[in-house]
Amino acid sequence: MTTPTATTALYTGEERSKRIFAIVGASSGNLVEWFDFYVYAFCAIYFAPAFFPSDNPTVQLVNTAGVFAAGFLMRPIGGWIFGRVADKHGRKNSMLISILMMCFGSLLIACLPTYNSIGVWAPVLLLFARLLQGLSVGGEYGTTATYMSEVALKGQRGFFASFQYVTLIGGQLLAVLVVVILQQFLSEDELRAYGWRIPFVVGACAALISLFLRRSLKETTSKEMRENKDAGSISALFRDHKAAFITVLGYTAGGSLIFYTFTTYMQKYLVNTAGMHAKTASYIMTGALFLYMCMQPLFGMLADKIGRRNSMLWFGALGTLCTVPILLSLKSVSSPFVAFVLITLALAIVSFYTSISGLVKAEMFPPEVRALGVGLAYAVANAIFGGSAEYVALSLKAGGMENSFYWYVTVMMAIAFLFSLRLPKQAKYLHHDL
Repeated sequence: MTTPTATTALYTGEERSKRIFAIVGASSGNLVEWFDFYVYAFCAIYFAPAFFPSDNPTVQLVNTAGVFAAGFLMRPIGGWIFGRVADKHGRKNSMLISILMMCFGSLLIACLPTYNSIGVWAPVLLLFARLLQGLSVGGEYGTTATYMSEVALKGQRGFFASFQYVTLIGGQLLAVLVVVILQQFLSEDELRAYGWRIPFVVGACAALISLFLRRSLKETTSKEMRENKDAGSISALFRDHKAAFITVLGYTAGGSLIFYTFTTYMQKYLVNTAGMHAKTASYIMTGALFLYMCMQPLFGMLADKIGRRNSMLWFGALGTLCTVPILLSLKSVSSPFVAFVLITLALAIVSFYTSISGLVKAEMFPPEVRALGVGLAYAVANAIFGGSAEYVALSLKAGGMENSFYWYVTVMMAIAFLFSLRLPKQAKYLHHDL
């Protein structure tokens, strides 16, 4: 195992600085992408009437949720398109196109005329903007994970790669924060009239700053690598690396499901199942998510010490053993503090995976199909299992079988553990090519 002293000796001070700046530049775009993607969900209650006129507020929210889901379903296509671009034309170009597309989607939503102005074209254009954002964020994960893994310092790759989820969670928290600030300065009527547009403008401006940072990034692929006949080829991916792709799908399915269970769905679970006040649930989740964000570098450092494979095995094992007890305890919890502790415990278990998820995936593929393999496998598993987590949970609850959801997550975690056993003890790729 590489010691910190040995790691330092591998790089000059200038090289270390350049690589750290590259991590900052790549992860800044990741933060903006997720801010822009999730600010839609947090602002929907205010702009829904402007695009979906109806006497029933629930119908309005269902329509906006449908558009949100459409963005989710675009992720696999984004993972394929941007993965191919990253492998064939360079990681940097892929990240620049991705952030530009997100910027345009956010700016379009911010400037969209309402239903009263242009009729049915208003929701159509809203859907178009969300499809663009879905494509963008679908491509962002694979390319950013690949790039950050390739520029991370040897011996500290777990630590540096963990900042992908630091910025992913940070983007969600910033989206909440911007909306909360607006709620302090604008009335309900002002938020519905024009205030909801402000976060999208903020996101578009932040995307331009990230674009500036990313323009100065150094490309990690060589011309020879990009001109490889297999570069970005989906047929080559499935011909030569099918086993790796299936392995990544296997543990990403469980990872995505438990991540969305204890992040986006948990607030609703505390209200609908535990019977907590919505504002209390918001406070609990904001605090828990902040701690979760701070955990990522710590668990990344732990993975550097004990090995990525061992971290993944701990994730699968603890997730299998603890999911049902934690969810059952939360079901009857009355103390907000106890709820906070239980959710933080669950997120600590998830951190074994999220802190190194992009890196573990990147190590499974050679450079010519790395971004494609990582991005597509993640996007497919995430769309199917992560995107459906809330729907499955609520459907089972409506059918009087809520406990079945706990066991569903547990089974998927057991599957993640089994697929983690397939991980090599020594990375076949990435370890040698940089």
